[in-house]
Amino acid sequence: MNILEKKTGDAPAEAIDTGALTPADYRLPLWFFGFEGVLAAAFDILKAFPTVWPVLLVLLAVNIVVSLTMMRRRIKLAKALWRGKETRKLAFALIALRVGSHFALNAVGLAVTSTLGHVLFALVMSAMTIGVLAYSQETAVRALSQSAP
Repeated sequence: MNILEKKTGDAPAEAIDTGALTPADYRLPLWFFGFEGVLAAAFDILKAFPTVWPVLLVLLAVNIVVSLTMMRRRIKLAKALWRGKETRKLAFALIALRVGSHFALNAVGLAVTSTLGHVLFALVMSAMTIGVLAYSQETAVRALSQSAP
């Protein structure tokens, strides 16, 4: 049985056109944003709970394997995202926000040292990363839709 054929009722099987994917088909699934959010918050998660580093390593490995296997057809979207200056600016802005906020808080004597502080910081950075990823994806899908024949 050919998995690229679909059979409807008694009609003969017809081939599915795998080349006819629309740009919207390249959208990342919601659970992938969760992976990225956790990884973006990894620094503060480790500061709050130092014993969870093996779990974060497993999540990182799963993220890489999933990205290279299940999400293979979305490479076009990833390339479109990283070609855009906006995505790189957003990525560097998130890194600058992370480092800058910790330095700024240290400079004014309000260093994040408690478990609660790190958990809150992790939640904020995770939410911001997920929001930026969703925005970047929407922008890229819109651009791919406009450039599609």
